[in-house]
Amino acid sequence: MNLLRFVVLVFMQVFLLKNLTLYDLATPYPYILFILLLPFETPNIVLFVLSFAIGITIDAFFDTPGLHAAACTLLAFVRILFISVTVQKDGFDNEPEPSLGAMGFRWFFMYAAILTLIHHFFLFNLEVFRISELQYTLTRFVLSSVFTVFLMLISVLLFFRRKER
Repeated sequence: MNLLRFVVLVFMQVFLLKNLTLYDLATPYPYILFILLLPFETPNIVLFVLSFAIGITIDAFFDTPGLHAAACTLLAFVRILFISVTVQKDGFDNEPEPSLGAMGFRWFFMYAAILTLIHHFFLFNLEVFRISELQYTLTRFVLSSVFTVFLMLISVLLFFRRKER
């Protein structure tokens, strides 16, 4: 299932969404949904390897040497921290994966939004890396994060929810 998700999300990102930008300000990167939906019991080393793999795959198609790989590896680290803080505290210890159906809309939305914001902030700042472009970078980061979370929620509601009912 995760291999199919990997292939579908990379295909979607590369062939459907690569050139989709709104006013050169918002670019969606829903491929990070692959990392977000990995099961809770995924060992950390496997999580880091898979995150790096999807990032470097996107880098290969986007001609961005290591930007997505670095951002996805950071995303894996933040995912570990977020899950360790929220899952045990909220009593979701027995759930197999962080899905919308298993965790509920509120938790999943916060999870997707916070992790997407961190991923995009790191990605866009690494890409530009100039103080003079700070306002443009922050605008791109916020609008792209909103666009990405919106697309991820739609895809989760359309494709992944049916299986869990």
